[in-house]
Amino acid sequence: MNPMLFAPELVLLFGSLILFFLSLSGSGGRQARNLSLVIALVAVVLTFAGFNQQGTLFYAAYKVDHFSQLFKLLIGCGLTVVLLFGGDLKGVSDEVRPEYYLFLILSTLGLVMLVSSVELLTFFIALELSSYSLYLLVPMRDDRTGVRSQMEAAIKYILFGVVATGVMLFGMSYLFGLTGTTYFSELLPKLHALGATPAAMVGIAMVMGGFFYKLGVFPFHFWVPDVYQGSSNETTAFIASVPKLGAVALLIRITTLVAPNSEIVVDLMMGLAVASMFYGNLVALVQKDIKRMLGFSGIAHAGFVLLGLITLQESGYATSMYYIFGYVVMNLACFLVICKVSAQGENVLIEDLSGLHKRSPLLALTLGVGMFALAGIPPFVGFMGKFMLLAGALKAGHLTLVILAALNTAIAIYYYLSVVRVVYCNDPEERPAVAVDGVTGAVSVGLMVLIVAMGLAPAGVLEMATQALRAIL
Repeated sequence: MNPMLFAPELVLLFGSLILFFLSLSGSGGRQARNLSLVIALVAVVLTFAGFNQQGTLFYAAYKVDHFSQLFKLLIGCGLTVVLLFGGDLKGVSDEVRPEYYLFLILSTLGLVMLVSSVELLTFFIALELSSYSLYLLVPMRDDRTGVRSQMEAAIKYILFGVVATGVMLFGMSYLFGLTGTTYFSELLPKLHALGATPAAMVGIAMVMGGFFYKLGVFPFHFWVPDVYQGSSNETTAFIASVPKLGAVALLIRITTLVAPNSEIVVDLMMGLAVASMFYGNLVALVQKDIKRMLGFSGIAHAGFVLLGLITLQESGYATSMYYIFGYVVMNLACFLVICKVSAQGENVLIEDLSGLHKRSPLLALTLGVGMFALAGIPPFVGFMGKFMLLAGALKAGHLTLVILAALNTAIAIYYYLSVVRVVYCNDPEERPAVAVDGVTGAVSVGLMVLIVAMGLAPAGVLEMATQALRAIL
């Protein structure tokens, strides 16, 4: 066996074991954070070093290819960025920080395993490893800031997650009963041969439900605003970005199971996309808490991701990958600012950002770029992603869907630019300046460069996504 095939996973696994023993020793959070950062960086380096490696493990239930390696690299980079700007971890007490970082690494391990899973039971186990670690991160927020909604958020998160898991398992039983196999490579031809058989369509739709939940697609979205608001700022930054990469990766794998001549699942995804966009954008208009606003915004963006999947074509899948890559970078830029503006880990209201351009010009610029990109304003990655998704859907003949999506883009501009107006046009009053250390400044600049570069030169990212997709199509 080539050891490079499983090297990033082994680093995360053994790293989590070290963190476990560290938590038993009573060590402080600073040591655990530094160790977690080293683990994340080593995993990224090993993934990059083995980027062109290919092979199968565990009786072909686990496949390492260009597709999985690309997502592993992005997941590792996302974790690293969160650890870099969330190093203070203001909303979590020091005595539980070793356990906090343990579950953060375990969740990442589950996501990394998820994108390489090519068998139903294997990806179910990986998904649950990632999910249950996240369920434990949410209630670890302390009460110093006066926020006591973390327990309610955690209960909602796990209860909705259990329901979504049950729906997904029921769908898996349909697929196994119809085909007699749990391997994607064998499911694909058999389900295509079944065509638009109702049982096959119901099974695929139910399995998709588990990942619609992770992505926050309507009506699997009910956990999103409460978990975003109730979790610590750093936890929300992770939940709002990194797990969505794994959700999109598996949604693409599952969507390939849909027969090309089937319209049932396509119509279902169209309906969910429209509902997600309208619900997320309209409710975001009235939010005062910026994390809650970004939560509803995420529901709307999940609807845009589905626009690429409904084409059932390689170009559409590649555009969805490009869009979710850009969305993660945009979201991380916004949450970096939230984590730094929050003095003691408390939630940040939109009005708390008043006069940020005077209190911290770099953070104000970062938030402005992030909000402009999320709104879909050129030349940022959000504009190019939405443009290509709408163009692809129009080419596939979904004119009504394109019109509704364009309308939602116009709605979203209002609340995104309202935040920018508060940052640049309001007076800071008595609010203090926000200090920015060198690492945070470097991460901030790096995220802004990525947002602009991906918007101005999308061809490279699209080509990379297309090459990765050819490994599974």
